[in-house]
Amino acid sequence: MNNAAKYGLFFVGGLVVGALGAVAVSRGKLDLKPLATDLLAGGMDLKEKAMGFVEAAKEDIADAVAEAQVKSQEKKAQAEQAQAQAPAQVEQA
Repeated sequence: MNNAAKYGLFFVGGLVVGALGAVAVSRGKLDLKPLATDLLAGGMDLKEKAMGFVEAAKEDIADAVAEAQVKSQEKKAQAEQAQAQAPAQVEQA
């Protein structure tokens, strides 16, 4: 089966499912409000969990950057201290 036929069957299947859904809703046999409410509540919970994960990752990255900056400043201070001591040792010799 080639791709065009496969996609055509998916399209026709989608139309059939959509038509059946429309008929069920119009006859009132399917109450969508509780389903939609549950779906939205689940989506909101998922969003909150994802945002919590993102915030935790941001905090971890910010901590790592701050630690890297402190280490960089310490290395610069040690290098400056070594440079300041080197000329003093040369003058004494």
